[in-house]
Amino acid sequence: MPESLPRGDFLRLAVALLRPRFSRLLAATALGVLSLGSALALTAVSAWLITRAWQMPPILDLTVAVVAVRALGISRGVLGYCQRLAAHDTALRSAGNVRVDLYRRLASAPTEVVMRLPSGELVARAGASVDELSDVLVRAVLPIAVAAVLSVAAVGLLAVISPAAAGVLAVCLLIAGVAAPALTARAVGAAEAVAAEHHSRRDVAAMLALEHGPELRVGGRLDGVLAEAHRRQCDWGEATDRAAAPAATAAAAPTAATGVSVLAAVVAALSLAGAVAPTTLAVLMLVPLAAFEATGALPAAAVALNRARIAARRLHDLVDPHDAPRRRPPVPPLDVRPGDRVAVTGPSGSGKTTLLLATADRCRETGLAAGFFGEDGHLFATTVRDNLLVSRGDATDDELRSALARAGLTDWLDRLPAGLSTVLVGGGAAVSAGQRRRLLLARALVSTFPVVLLDEPTEHLDAADAQRLLAELLTPGALFPADRAVLVATHHLTPDIDCLRLDLASGRVISDA
Repeated sequence: MPESLPRGDFLRLAVALLRPRFSRLLAATALGVLSLGSALALTAVSAWLITRAWQMPPILDLTVAVVAVRALGISRGVLGYCQRLAAHDTALRSAGNVRVDLYRRLASAPTEVVMRLPSGELVARAGASVDELSDVLVRAVLPIAVAAVLSVAAVGLLAVISPAAAGVLAVCLLIAGVAAPALTARAVGAAEAVAAEHHSRRDVAAMLALEHGPELRVGGRLDGVLAEAHRRQCDWGEATDRAAAPAATAAAAPTAATGVSVLAAVVAALSLAGAVAPTTLAVLMLVPLAAFEATGALPAAAVALNRARIAARRLHDLVDPHDAPRRRPPVPPLDVRPGDRVAVTGPSGSGKTTLLLATADRCRETGLAAGFFGEDGHLFATTVRDNLLVSRGDATDDELRSALARAGLTDWLDRLPAGLSTVLVGGGAAVSAGQRRRLLLARALVSTFPVVLLDEPTEHLDAADAQRLLAELLTPGALFPADRAVLVATHHLTPDIDCLRLDLASGRVISDA
């Protein structure tokens, strides 16, 4: 799947996702043009005023120019502030549009679509990607529009005085406003591609050292793994430096273009010295300096545009995933009946979780409520009670204690300083991996769903406890009432557990009680 989009597709996607109010966008653009236009006019009027004052005319001849200078100086700040208000209002409203649409589509999407991404990736797309896409209005669209209008105005003003100087200014503005941003965007894109290539390699070595440090030290390999992580980091830095080389040229280009345009204006002024008034020559030489103020924001605009294109692709794949790769269950979703006990087995990556999610969708289509309790269920940084009530808000404390007891957490609960009112500081970090699994199981036991889907509920438990819990989960009436259907995804199942078994390695039922 490409991480960026062709320009036409990107524009269509951005408009469809952001749904900006074009009247507000035009108002923000107009305010930006007026703000920087005030700066351009201020430069021209100031040049005229300085030159005319040098001729020492009657003071009344300068009054209008003095007032204009003050008015333009004040209006530039006021209009700039108003432009920022209008631009950020437009961007924030558009970001809100994207998030509302995103949440609505995810809420109504099939479970397989919602759950196909890790939670961290989902948060990143719904958070950072939305921000990067909405930023394109403030950081790219408005600066580009304002720079285009001001550049045309500056070239037109100089063309009235010296067509040659205006031509040089137009070429220099194209270099500063088009070529330099393009080089900057290319450098940033190359740097991000390099980071994506080397970052994962560095992290693989670093995580290997962090997770298996003692074993590696015993085996005499820890120093080698640390050296590999360091080497990957150095390779990343060197590759980033090479990829960023065009950015140096892009940074120097606007300064060089400004110098060339001013020099051309000076030469034009010298050639016209005997034919035009000194005040006109001053305007001719100073206007090019102000003209480049609008193009100064364009390299950053090009970077924002590139990042927004990537963000648009990621968001599109999230809300409209028809072209995105999906995992499909190796077998069709199960048709669940009341009282069913099914163990779904298979190696990691065989599709056990996907099958449970597809079964949850099938239940929803048939009007049967199903509760999916994933292996990565979240524990909140709140009380034990509240962490259980998320599955059924009206459960009593006695019911919560009973669920904890059936999940094997009686002794743990008794040791807590405030019992059910004890706050799990840090959420999942406050308990061990085994206790976390048991709490998630207790959450399922508190629920009243007629169909319960459990994903690896006995991971991180010792073998004896895991088999005992699996046997009770898959025995009608042991942990769940006999009239409720229970499906358990696991890759640890002994032959003596009597239930319907579905082996995803072969895609068929291998045992039927």
